[in-house]
Amino acid sequence: MAFTAAAAPVRTPEVILIGLDGFGRQHLRNIARLTALQKVRLIAGVGFSDPGPEVRGEIPVYRTLAEACGAGHRPDIIIVSTPINTHFDLAIEALRMGADVLVEKPPTATLEQFQRLLTVAENCGRHVQVGFQSIGSHTLPAIEQLLSSGEIGQLRAVGATGLWLRTESYYARAPWAGRRTLEGVQVVDGVVTNPLAHAVKTALHIAGAKHLSDVADLHTELHHAHRIEADDTSIVQLRTTAGIPVTAALTLCAAEQQDPWITISGTEGEAILYYTRDELVITPNPQRPGATEAQSLTFQRTDLLENLIEVQAGLTSRLLSPLEDHGAFMAVLESVRTAPKPAAIGAEHLLYGGKGTERHPIIPHVENYLARAVKAAPSSFSSLGAPWAAEPSTSGSLSAGTGARTAMVAQLRTGEDISPTDSPRPFLDAVTTLGGVVVTDQQPLDHTWHLGVGTALQDVNGHNFWGGRTYTRDAGRYVWRGDHGRITTVSQSISDHAHGQQLNQQLDWNAADGAAILTEKRTVSTYSVSPEHWTLSYSYELTPAGREPVSLGSPGANGREEGGYGGFFWRLPMLEDASIFTAEAEGEEEAHGSMTEWLAITGHYAPLPSRYGSSGPATLLLKRQEGNPDPWFVRHRSYPGVGMSLAWEQPVVLQPGETAARQVQVLVVDGVLTPQHAAELIGTSL
Repeated sequence: MAFTAAAAPVRTPEVILIGLDGFGRQHLRNIARLTALQKVRLIAGVGFSDPGPEVRGEIPVYRTLAEACGAGHRPDIIIVSTPINTHFDLAIEALRMGADVLVEKPPTATLEQFQRLLTVAENCGRHVQVGFQSIGSHTLPAIEQLLSSGEIGQLRAVGATGLWLRTESYYARAPWAGRRTLEGVQVVDGVVTNPLAHAVKTALHIAGAKHLSDVADLHTELHHAHRIEADDTSIVQLRTTAGIPVTAALTLCAAEQQDPWITISGTEGEAILYYTRDELVITPNPQRPGATEAQSLTFQRTDLLENLIEVQAGLTSRLLSPLEDHGAFMAVLESVRTAPKPAAIGAEHLLYGGKGTERHPIIPHVENYLARAVKAAPSSFSSLGAPWAAEPSTSGSLSAGTGARTAMVAQLRTGEDISPTDSPRPFLDAVTTLGGVVVTDQQPLDHTWHLGVGTALQDVNGHNFWGGRTYTRDAGRYVWRGDHGRITTVSQSISDHAHGQQLNQQLDWNAADGAAILTEKRTVSTYSVSPEHWTLSYSYELTPAGREPVSLGSPGANGREEGGYGGFFWRLPMLEDASIFTAEAEGEEEAHGSMTEWLAITGHYAPLPSRYGSSGPATLLLKRQEGNPDPWFVRHRSYPGVGMSLAWEQPVVLQPGETAARQVQVLVVDGVLTPQHAAELIGTSL
């Protein structure tokens, strides 16, 4: 990274550095750079450890700041580069000596300490700069300009992704490393608050969340795979008072360390900031008329100590990282500090790399979970179904079979933990064969609004109950709109019957403003008499909730060719060696839009790891109800999914009291079937 140069002040300020080891050595190198420019002079050091050859014999070194003060030193600036739990006391002592302070991140170990430090700094009339170096990057004003220009549209969400690894030696380097408390003193040395704190702070800054008052909602999910008490794999979900979701998805248990990045999602594109190297990659939406080309830009940054010196000299009036701008970050820290202790990830879910003190845990597929969490804006390990996380929000499960052959075959997700822009709704999750192969996916990276098995429509009287962008006839493309509805469960019952169960649900379809648009009666039945397969019967009835007609539409009904998805939809996981066929033809193109009686999708289903099942060969046989007018909707090359299109090319308009009723049956089979075997099963089992 490059630093910008500025004119030297008339008087050279004097500096004391507290903490000469660890990150203190970075400060020593920076002070040496500024000394060569005649901008600063190091007059003393404070620390317990050997100061090293950089300062040994060059300056006096004291055990405490009080000793330095007693020796007659009156510095202009004191740098606090010590463990987190010492920041508060040392910063206050420095302020009361009459010095300005540069304190390393985080500024304090608790929110209460932060507020007290603010008061002391104000009463002393001194400056406190917080050492989040990334806030000095010139990419940040460039991002502000990018958003104000509209090049990537309006800001929609901000995400921070950190894939780092830390070894056992990292946590053995100091007694406070990886601790939440040490001998009753708050430490809070977790991934969110220390190693990848810059990622969190930078994301908050871009989202406009600086002060406590900028935070409307905040949740954390904390885990650890290392043998520590603090977190090393966590998700922070924050929503600003302006309505911008901020997600920080972070781990120190990646297979390989990568440069962390911030994703700035706009309504017309996105930008990626690699803050450790001050690189900004801008990708406008290519479908937008007049869209510019993607570009990569590299910026310089202003050093925070140099900025503090310039403020003292009157060369600039603004600190780049003033203490008062860190209230939102401290709200995150406080949430981490006061949360229940991080959940341990069991060894059965881990791999290990390195040897001896360089040994480190690896969480398989963690990069996928982090990516999905940020893309969904926001989601969590629990909601995504990570096998080592807590159970997601469910209202029960369904089983099939009888006696010893009974198996759980689906989870009933409430949808309460789904992002608002993914149109939250109840759905069937972790649908499995009787042999345990998972044949559904939810919140996948390509379309995070695809949710297992359920009912969804993209256009209900102009409201999106599908999730994601909306295809409009006026724009002739997909656009982000604040039109996402929510489907909620009014009542639910599960009853047993021979060889399975039946789920009955009454659901309300409510617009973003809460207005009721539709009611749905959903019935799902499971049935099995064979150890190789079971049957899912799925039916739904949609009725206007009020006294006005309701139009049920789709992208296809709004002008997108062959884009008539909506109604019943089944999102598949990754599918290898796939084969799609009907009684008459084979292939995605032949099946898509057809009115054939049945449809088969077979191959090796490869979902993310799940506590409910595994990957393996399986076949889905879908059969339409006699008289069902909906064409099949089939996708495989772009993403794996199948459904029945309620509004293929034209909307379905329901008058008050009128109902649209549909039913489909699905045979869930272990193993790969041939067309001949599939036809035989359809004839005998459905």
